[in-house]
Amino acid sequence: MSLEDPVALHVELVSVEREVWSGEASTVIARTTEGEIGILPGHASLLGQLAEGSEVRITQEGGGEVVASVSGGFLSVTDGGVTVLAEQATLSGAS
Repeated sequence: MSLEDPVALHVELVSVEREVWSGEASTVIARTTEGEIGILPGHASLLGQLAEGSEVRITQEGGGEVVASVSGGFLSVTDGGVTVLAEQATLSGAS
C-alpha cells in the first residue's frame, strides 16, 4: 500500500452470470456471516462470506448510491479494491 491517503475504492460487483456493476466508490457496506461491515479506502485486506439474502450498498465517488440484493458468495478486500462475488446479484436501487 502506498503512503499516500487512498482517495477511492475500485469496486466490482459480480454474479456467477455477469458483471453487475463496476466503478469507483467512497464506501461499501455489506452483511457477512460475521455481521455488517463497512469498507473505506485503505481498509485492511480481508475475505468474508456474504450473508444469505442481504444487500450490498455502494456509495459512488460522485455521491450516488448503488444497492444490490445478493445471495451467497464472498466479499474480498485487497490493495486493488473490493470485489463482491455473489451467486446471484440484482441491482435494486441506484441514484
